[in-house]
Amino acid sequence: MRTIPLLLLVALTALAESHRGQHIGRAKREVLVRTKRRWVLSTIEIDEGDSGPFPKEISKMYNDKTHASGEKYKISGMGVDEEPLGVFSIDEITGVVYAHKPVDREEHELYNIQFDILSKEMDERIDKELSFIVAVNDINDNAPMFEPDLQADVDENIAEGSALVPLHVTDRDKRNTPNSTFTVSVVSQNPQEPKIELVVVSPSMAHLSFKGCFNYDKVKKYEVIVQARDHGTPALTSTATVTLNIVDRNTHLPTFKKEEYKGEVKEGITKDDILRIAVDDKDAPKTPGWRAKYFFVKGNEGGNYKLETDPITNEGILSVIKIKDFEKRTYTDLVVRVENEEALFVCGTATPPTPNTVKIKMRVIDINDPPHYENNLYKVYRVEEEEPGKVLLTPKVYDADSNVTRIRHVLLKDPAGWVKIDEKTGKLTTIKKMDRESPFIDGDGAYKIVIGAIDDGEPSETGTSTVLVYLRDINDNKPRLVNEGAILCGNKGNKVMVPAADADVNPFSGPFTFSLGADDKAVTQRWKLDPTFGEEAGLVSLGTLPFDNYSVPLVIKDQQSSIGLHTVEVMVCDCGGGDVCLGKKPPSSSLGPAGIGLLVLGLLLLLLLLLIFKCQCGGKDFNKIAMVQDEGNQTLIKYNQEGGGSASMSEPFLLPTPTNNFDVTDGIKMGNMQETNMAPVMTQDMYSYNSPALGMMNSNMNRQGTQHQRDTARSHGGQSMYATWASDKMNTHQGGSSRYNRSVSLRSSEHISDHIEKRMQQIDGNHVGQPEDQPYEYAYEGQGSRCESLDKLSLSNLGDDLMFLNDLGPTFKTLGGICHRTIKKKNIQL
Repeated sequence: MRTIPLLLLVALTALAESHRGQHIGRAKREVLVRTKRRWVLSTIEIDEGDSGPFPKEISKMYNDKTHASGEKYKISGMGVDEEPLGVFSIDEITGVVYAHKPVDREEHELYNIQFDILSKEMDERIDKELSFIVAVNDINDNAPMFEPDLQADVDENIAEGSALVPLHVTDRDKRNTPNSTFTVSVVSQNPQEPKIELVVVSPSMAHLSFKGCFNYDKVKKYEVIVQARDHGTPALTSTATVTLNIVDRNTHLPTFKKEEYKGEVKEGITKDDILRIAVDDKDAPKTPGWRAKYFFVKGNEGGNYKLETDPITNEGILSVIKIKDFEKRTYTDLVVRVENEEALFVCGTATPPTPNTVKIKMRVIDINDPPHYENNLYKVYRVEEEEPGKVLLTPKVYDADSNVTRIRHVLLKDPAGWVKIDEKTGKLTTIKKMDRESPFIDGDGAYKIVIGAIDDGEPSETGTSTVLVYLRDINDNKPRLVNEGAILCGNKGNKVMVPAADADVNPFSGPFTFSLGADDKAVTQRWKLDPTFGEEAGLVSLGTLPFDNYSVPLVIKDQQSSIGLHTVEVMVCDCGGGDVCLGKKPPSSSLGPAGIGLLVLGLLLLLLLLLIFKCQCGGKDFNKIAMVQDEGNQTLIKYNQEGGGSASMSEPFLLPTPTNNFDVTDGIKMGNMQETNMAPVMTQDMYSYNSPALGMMNSNMNRQGTQHQRDTARSHGGQSMYATWASDKMNTHQGGSSRYNRSVSLRSSEHISDHIEKRMQQIDGNHVGQPEDQPYEYAYEGQGSRCESLDKLSLSNLGDDLMFLNDLGPTFKTLGGICHRTIKKKNIQL
């Protein structure tokens, strides 16, 4: 009975264990399957440069995932849809991967490719993406290569064993494989000497070296062929040519062209380029190994000479930089050595040669040395204003190549003319008083004198020395005002400062004591001084002063009571806001009551004066006065009468004054003409002159002038007065300027001639009563006189001419116009 329950318990336990085992097994299977699907494929290897045939199967992809519509495979990445394109592909059904072209490991060593499984219909990814790598196996397809441009400049004096030029070699095959491991060697060189070798520094670097010495004079360029060979199968090699350019260096010493040089220099002078010394050098010109350097070996211990190198010719230039003395040495032997700027190079262990030297023999030419005083500067101390005749100095003079007793002393500078010098001894003596305040004294209180000593050499030379005379001050100057005038601004205050000065120095100058210099009460009542001691005094007005100029006498004392009397002119004025007097205000243009009253009074007086003149112009006495005043000027004077004739029986007449414009004098003359008894002929003449048709008559007379009229005009001074009169009449008729529109003067020769001609025409043919008045034509005797006409000379009394009345100013013209209007209004006949 117990056995049955036990069996049941075992059965149940076994059943439970069986069910648990099945669950665990299924979980394990699921894990294993999933792990298999997620496995990343290992690297696929292909050979570089494989020649096919293509496409070539390189691998096969697999995935156990399935889909109801079916599955397909796809790859992407490098070599598929990324650069380089078209290298790999996959069969969608079988999963076989193909290569389609050769690959180059030096371009792409690895290809990363992604692998996917998709549903056929929907192209949906049914599993996670996997990836695999395609690795390219290297082959020896690249030879080792040298870097290009293998050339270098090599100095001729480079030390044996030095590196000449570095060599860099590279190989593109896989590193650390025989394909990229190489050996470098020298294949050949030209020329063969010195021997050029190769030194390896690292697996990829080496350099060229040499044994021996280069010689620029023999070989200037080397060509070396080097080779690099790798260790691959088969081995590959490359070569390169290295060019070495030899640069010349100092391998030759310069040598002098002469064994000895000679030169000369004048005593007592410095001079550049007195001698040139030349050398030869076999090194390349213009290089440091060719440029020469010159050195004094002996003879220039005193530093009198200098040697420089001419950069163009490489010559040594000898100059004198310090004066040579003939009395000390006549000849100088100089020894000069020459070297190059660059040190000499000697190949190997050979002994360097000794630098070349040369001797220069210099001769010093004697010249006349100037005499010289014992001192170049003498200082003498004296007191100013001493009496003349004081000896200031007796200098000593020396001369190495002249007789001192024959030296002549002169004054070269004595601006004030205070001293004289003895020509033989050089004694310096005063001839005038010396004033410390003189403008010739410098700021240090010294008077400068320059003396000279002249020898008797050929040519003569002069030595100089300066004498400074320092003058001690005395109280010889009185204090004075700095300014003689001062401005006191009355609108600001009542005090002005008056500064003083003294040409002397302390203790003979300020501070000063000031006081008023007069007992005049007008001064003391107006002014006082405050302060009265110091460098300036304060002048104070005691009251308000009118603006004016004031003279204030002052007494100024210095520290030694030396008195100066001066007067300061004080201008008291209104300064406004400044410190100077304001200018006077311009006169106002407005009129006050007094001005207006004076103006009205003047106008009333003018009206009264015009009224008086108007009353006089209306009377008949005016015409009589005019007739009397003008009576003695209307007269003809006879001249050129060659024979006695009987007295003319014609009645005397006056010449009328032709006019176009009415003037005061014209009115007087017209009145005079009416009051005078005239012959009928003159009445006709006057009418013709005063007729309004005067211009037309003048024009007709001008056109109808006869030869007789022109001859008559010539008899009045030898010139055509007719033409002149006609010209004046024409100007008047045409309305000329005021200058030419005046009435023609009674004494004008043109009008006298014209009037005589008309009178002669009127009496022509009727000379029974006056046979002596028969016109007589004188013989024409050639060109007339160049002198003025006699009628002008005889009637040239300008004091009797009334033409000045025509221009007596605007006031009298106004008065004449008023009278003229009155006459016309009252129809008065003048």
